[in-house]
Amino acid sequence: MEPHIEIDPEQVERWLAEFATFGTHGETGVWRTAYTPEWVAAADRYAEWCTDSELAVRRDAVGNVWGRLEGRDGGKAIVSGSHIDTVTPGGRYDGALGAVGALIAVAALGRQFGPPRRPLEAVALCEEESSRFPANFWGSRAIIGGIGPDDPETIIGHDGTSIADAMREIGLDPTRCSEAARNDIGAFVELHIEQGPILEHAGFGVGIVSGITAIRGILVELIGEQNHAGAFPMDLRTDPMAGFAEIASAVIDTADRLGRPAVTTVGRVMVEPNVATVIPRRVRFTIDARHPDPEVCRALCETQDALMRDIAARRKLDILLQVTSEHAACLSNLGILEKLREGAATEGVPVMELSSGAAHDTQQIAKIAPIAMIFVRSENGRSHTQEEFSSLEDMVSGIKVLAAGLHRLAY
Repeated sequence: MEPHIEIDPEQVERWLAEFATFGTHGETGVWRTAYTPEWVAAADRYAEWCTDSELAVRRDAVGNVWGRLEGRDGGKAIVSGSHIDTVTPGGRYDGALGAVGALIAVAALGRQFGPPRRPLEAVALCEEESSRFPANFWGSRAIIGGIGPDDPETIIGHDGTSIADAMREIGLDPTRCSEAARNDIGAFVELHIEQGPILEHAGFGVGIVSGITAIRGILVELIGEQNHAGAFPMDLRTDPMAGFAEIASAVIDTADRLGRPAVTTVGRVMVEPNVATVIPRRVRFTIDARHPDPEVCRALCETQDALMRDIAARRKLDILLQVTSEHAACLSNLGILEKLREGAATEGVPVMELSSGAAHDTQQIAKIAPIAMIFVRSENGRSHTQEEFSSLEDMVSGIKVLAAGLHRLAY
C-alpha cells in the first residue's frame, strides 16, 4: 500500500496569505505586474521559501525562480509551477496557487521520501497575464526559447516602458533572455484554479485537465455609410451597426447550438463616430472563439466567418477580418493523466476530467515536454477578479493530487 502525502493546510493558508501581501489591492485583491517592486518582493519571498525548504534555488535570465530537489539518477527534471503576476486587479489564487502549491508539494516529497530518482523542480514563472506588457507567457516562452532577440526592446508596456528597461531596472540583462531556455524538462504539471464553474456545478473540488482549448481571436471591421439617424430611410441605409447586431447574435448562437465546451465571446466594440443621432460609418469588434478539439474549433471558426461574410454582403457592407491571436489546442499526456488519476485515488480525492477553456503557461511548455494540469474549484466560477476564492480544503486536495502525481513521475 502506497504512503499518503502529508500536506500541511496551515502552511498552505499562511503562504498564500503572505504572498497576497505583495501587491495588496483593496480587501482581497492583488495588483502585481511583472518586474514591479511588488513582483520583486514576491519573487524574493519565493526564493527564500525554496531555501527554507532545502531546495537549491536559482533565478534564470528573465526572472523565473526555480527550486530544485536533485535526483539520484539524474535525467530530465519533473517540473511544476505557475505564474506570479496578476491581472489588474486580480485575486490571490490565480497563478499563485500553482507556484506556491508546487513548492509545497516538492518540499513535502523531499521531506517524506528523500531524494527522488529524477530531479524535481518547482518554478514561479515571471509573467503570464500581459497585464503590464503585451507579452503573454513571457516566463514560459523564455523556457522554450521563444523570445526573439529584438523582443525586449520592441515590446512596450501600457505605461510606455519597454520590457528591456523594466528588466534593467531590477538588475536583469535583457540581452541574455535566450539563456533561460531549457531542454531538460521531462514532464510539466501545472496546478491552477479552474476560473470557471464546471467543477462547482458537478460537485467536485479537484479536476484533472484532459486538454487546453484552441483559441482564435479576430478583429472584425464593418464599413458602411455615415448618415443622419432621422432623415435617412431604413431601406436606403448601409448601416454597419445593424450588421454588427446581426453578426454578434449569429456567431454567439453558433457556439451555443454546438454546445459545451464550445464558446464564443464578442468582447469589445468600437463605433465610429459613436454619436446617438448618427448612423455609424464603421464598427469594429472582437470575436474570441474556443474549443478543445482542433477540428471542431476550425469548423466553428469557418462557420462563423461564412455567416459574417453573408450578412455583410446582404447588407452591402465592406468587411475585413484580421486574426489577432491563435493558439492550437494542447492535449495532456496520457501517461501523466493516468499517474494523476492513480495519485488522486490513493489520496482519496474524488476528481473529474474536464478541458481548460483558458490559456495557460502549460501550452507553451508543451512544445518541449509532456504536460498535464490539475484544476481546483473556483467559488461561483469566478477569477480575474478581487472576489475569486477557492476553499482551503479544495486547495490542499489539489496539492495532494499534484504531489502524488509528481511522486509517481519522479520516484
